[in-house]
Amino acid sequence: MKLRNMGLFLYAAGFVVCCGMILHCAAESKVHYFEFYLTESNFTRLCSTKTMLTVNGSFPGPVIRVRKGDTIYVNVHNQGSYGVTMHWHGVKNPRNPWSDGPEYVTQCPIPPGTNFTQEVIFSTEEGTVWWHAHSDWTRVSVHGAIVALPALGTTYPFPQPDAEEIIVLASWYKHDVMEMMKKTLDSGIGLANVSDAYTINGQPGDLYPCSKETTYRLMVDYGKTYLLRIVNAALNQDLFFMISEHHVTVVGGDGSYFKPLTTPYILLSPGQTMDVLVTADKPLGEYYIVATPYFDGEADIYDHSTATAILEYRGNYNHSLTPSFPYHMPNYNDTAVASLFTSQIRSLATPEHPVDVPLDVTTRMYFVISMNMLPCQNDSCAGPDGYRMAAALNNKTFKNPQVDILQAYYWNLSGIYESDFPDQPLHYFNFTALDLMSENVTISDPGARVKVLNYNETVEIVFQGTNIMNSAETHPIHLHGYKFYVVGRGHGIFDNETDPKNFNLYDPPELNTIPNPKDGWTAIRFKASNPGMYFLHIIIFIVFICSLIIHANMDGFALGVWFMHCHLDKHMSWGMDTAFIVKSGGTAETSMKGPPAYMPPCNLGSFLGSKDSMLLRED
Repeated sequence: MKLRNMGLFLYAAGFVVCCGMILHCAAESKVHYFEFYLTESNFTRLCSTKTMLTVNGSFPGPVIRVRKGDTIYVNVHNQGSYGVTMHWHGVKNPRNPWSDGPEYVTQCPIPPGTNFTQEVIFSTEEGTVWWHAHSDWTRVSVHGAIVALPALGTTYPFPQPDAEEIIVLASWYKHDVMEMMKKTLDSGIGLANVSDAYTINGQPGDLYPCSKETTYRLMVDYGKTYLLRIVNAALNQDLFFMISEHHVTVVGGDGSYFKPLTTPYILLSPGQTMDVLVTADKPLGEYYIVATPYFDGEADIYDHSTATAILEYRGNYNHSLTPSFPYHMPNYNDTAVASLFTSQIRSLATPEHPVDVPLDVTTRMYFVISMNMLPCQNDSCAGPDGYRMAAALNNKTFKNPQVDILQAYYWNLSGIYESDFPDQPLHYFNFTALDLMSENVTISDPGARVKVLNYNETVEIVFQGTNIMNSAETHPIHLHGYKFYVVGRGHGIFDNETDPKNFNLYDPPELNTIPNPKDGWTAIRFKASNPGMYFLHIIIFIVFICSLIIHANMDGFALGVWFMHCHLDKHMSWGMDTAFIVKSGGTAETSMKGPPAYMPPCNLGSFLGSKDSMLLRED
């Protein structure tokens, strides 16, 4: 009896200690509130003035700063002229897809003249992520950085920098991007207008007309080390980034930490972020920072220009001298250099920042990435042979439904989507061959199709690039709600017998966006759990015990709906997308939260209207 009582006492004591730990962690986490006003603002670049949609009148938009474990509420006021949504790129937002933001996947657009408050929960993210509009092509000017600092009591896994700076890379168009999109999608033509410039923190730089006086300058002191948080917000373009005569050390990206990698250049695909250290250890002077395009495709066109900023040392020297320029930049199509950089990124894999690569895979999928065509009535479109351009995964072109998938699933609405997205392509062929132009490979199948996963399934996806319609190029694939481990990557066609033997299961990078190489493949793994706060392992234990004492309120029945798509916005619009519905784990903490009191209505569409905005609908 004494032993039994002692056991109960120790059990109760342990319960109290764990509760105390939970309360301590909760006390350290903070809640922040932000007001985002979407308005049309005037900006002058490249000798001309245009009006474009921005947040709080700035380009790029405001920076959000939090600590790991914090929660923010962002009240998005749409004062523009068309429906818009907002996405928190790289934030898992556990159990809360209602605030994830992709239009017609987790919500319908916020109508003009209304507002929508989104709850964004930071859990495992540490480093730089970002936010952006996620409807039509509004992302071009509606975006900004998010800094997720280490939790209180912890620090960086690298020496504390003397200062830090946000660097946002973006595209600039002289013309109205939304009108350009409307023309491109209405006609079905495959070539959208390319940008007129790239920008660094909103400025094109010295190499463009009427831009020299406003070039962005990064001021530094000799001997100090700076943490640069770099975001590639360009609409459709991979970008090399480098600083003349300075090497940078990559220490993280996509809200995760990496093994330090010292390099003269980095490469970012649209959607990616990187954290790099640079030490101001060169002779006092001015040095160009450049962002220049990387493009390995053949069937598309792109902006060949180069954006510049200036790293300027403080001190006494001749400031009238021309800044040093990095004349050894990689060539725009240097696939070897691009592949080398990507292959060198590794996770820290330390006790403080461990990796948890799924080893026992329960679901294997093989996604074939392709450009395709869809028929138009009377061959009336401007694409090849009177068809319209499309894009696909496993020959399935995603088509926006009338009601977003999340609400349709939650309220059990039929006829909105189909849960039959295939794990494999319908048939196999030489995916990288030349002249893949026959209708049996070029014509895709449109629809709103999703893949259903059980809670805690361990998933492996192999993305396979193709040369269908002679349009092979790099595709940056982004998964909402999760980070994944990149366990393998290669050129050519994936061999499921030999290639897995070379998978990196020790220290693969953990990312949310990965560039799949031209005519190549990438293998990723993740667990379909979308976990809660970073102290979730304690919380689950506490919730389990508490559920024996009090009744847990399960306010949802699925873990969430999470979008996956190419982060080249033109390809996303053409249907290179799908979504995952992840089922509930059977407890309150493994089930989706209930919907907020208000969700934007689905009777109003985005810029193109409630019917026309749903790409690839019948005329």
